[in-house]
Amino acid sequence: MTNPFEDPDAHYLVLVNDEGQYSLWPAFADVPSGWEVRLRDATRADALAFVNANWTDMRPRSLIKAMEDSAQ
Repeated sequence: MTNPFEDPDAHYLVLVNDEGQYSLWPAFADVPSGWEVRLRDATRADALAFVNANWTDMRPRSLIKAMEDSAQ
């Protein structure tokens, strides 16, 4: 059986959490609490392209804010 998180033929959601972190999620699975959908029913390749285009800073949002606050 193929891992549903790595199946190149499956359809995916792109999720994002409050920290601005992204995740690919199998379209058939329930969205976990604390995550919201940013892209629906995408191929794995399209979902990865969306994540690469939109998640340009891997730091959690709280770390970015803490670093900005300490620089002031």
